[in-house]
Amino acid sequence: MGAEIIESCVIMEKSDGKLSQLSVKQGEPTLVCPAEETEKGLYFLSNLDQNIAVIVRTIYCFKSDEKGNENAGEVIKDALRKVLFHYYPLAGRLTISSEGKLIVDCTGEGAVFVEAEANCKMEEIGDITKPDPETLGKLVYDIPGAKNILEIPPLVAQVTKFQCGGFVLGLCMNHCMFDGIGAMEFVNSWGETARGLPLSIPPFSDRAILKAQSPPKIEYLHQEFAEIEDKSSTGDLYKDEMFYRSFCFEPEKLEKLKKNAIEDGTLEKCTTFEALSAFVWRARTKALNMLSDQQTKLLFAVDGRPKFNPPLPKGYFGNGIVLTNSICQAGELLDKPFSHAVGLIQDAIKMVTDGYMRSAIDYFEVTRARPSLSSTLLITTWSRLSFHTTDFGWGEPVLSGPVALPEKEVILFLSHGKERKSINVLLGLPASAMKVFQEQMQI
Repeated sequence: MGAEIIESCVIMEKSDGKLSQLSVKQGEPTLVCPAEETEKGLYFLSNLDQNIAVIVRTIYCFKSDEKGNENAGEVIKDALRKVLFHYYPLAGRLTISSEGKLIVDCTGEGAVFVEAEANCKMEEIGDITKPDPETLGKLVYDIPGAKNILEIPPLVAQVTKFQCGGFVLGLCMNHCMFDGIGAMEFVNSWGETARGLPLSIPPFSDRAILKAQSPPKIEYLHQEFAEIEDKSSTGDLYKDEMFYRSFCFEPEKLEKLKKNAIEDGTLEKCTTFEALSAFVWRARTKALNMLSDQQTKLLFAVDGRPKFNPPLPKGYFGNGIVLTNSICQAGELLDKPFSHAVGLIQDAIKMVTDGYMRSAIDYFEVTRARPSLSSTLLITTWSRLSFHTTDFGWGEPVLSGPVALPEKEVILFLSHGKERKSINVLLGLPASAMKVFQEQMQI
């Protein structure tokens, strides 16, 4: 790792319309090893970890009236050394096993840690509720010249101090190491360690409990992997300029959606997630101008932890989520009542049982297939994750969220506002489609 200091600049628009420049000076990256000797050797990753190996970048903004940011870097770095003892695979490196699958080589060489300084106050970085890779990307360290995920350590952290006394923790983590719940437990454990507290949820590290069955038993269709033909040439729309927007759904709006879903008497009940997912699935299908006989697929993750038999142990350090799906024709989705779309989502959730999840694990074992995103909407829900409770000694984050959306097919739900009762819907669409989508958001 070179000892150069990297300075990156990006122009930002302030709330008063004036442009300002975010300039971040990154110090030399260092390796943070676990505080004590840890297990060495190869660490198994389950098939639920395998097909989700994408890089996730998140930021947490902290500011305290009681104390400044002078020692933020060293407090967080020192706590990282200690917490890595419990989460030792994060100090290793990803490699490929003899079976051609991802596995962690627990070398103990450490996570990458960088301290940086910004040339402005934290509030000047603008609206972080909207993914903005260009601005927010400055707050997360990228490994120079990395050509694939094997060249990126599982955990990379950057602490950026701002002139107002606030600081931002920017994390770059591989999703194969944990899902949202696992990541949240890790970051909260890191915060507890920084405050000198024991871990309230110690990690359960043995992922072999999710090994494939022998012989494999595939008992379901698993259409989450189905490749759908793009009859509507939606791919061409994406050649247009992409627009990123966030739409806020306050509690009243969410209640109204739920009411709309059950008013025709077809459904007895409906959750916020089901109503909101159905609403955006229909709006996006319309916005992308899909042909009536075009098949469209909705993918979303269901937390399998309580649904496995027996349930996964508390603190399971790995992916316990399973993708479920619903497929129908665009015409059917848009022409039938709203309750029909909600019903499709309820059926997709009901489908997730222990048998279904074991079958999905075995399906990957046999086919090595990745879920296909053609003519698909993938909804990722962060609104139920309590990242906002993370505390390194400067109080809870004033803001936290993703740096960018991982794929163009992804829509993100984030909790927002007072008591986190509102949900922000974040997405990117081609300019022409975003205009239609925006009109659909009026309810």
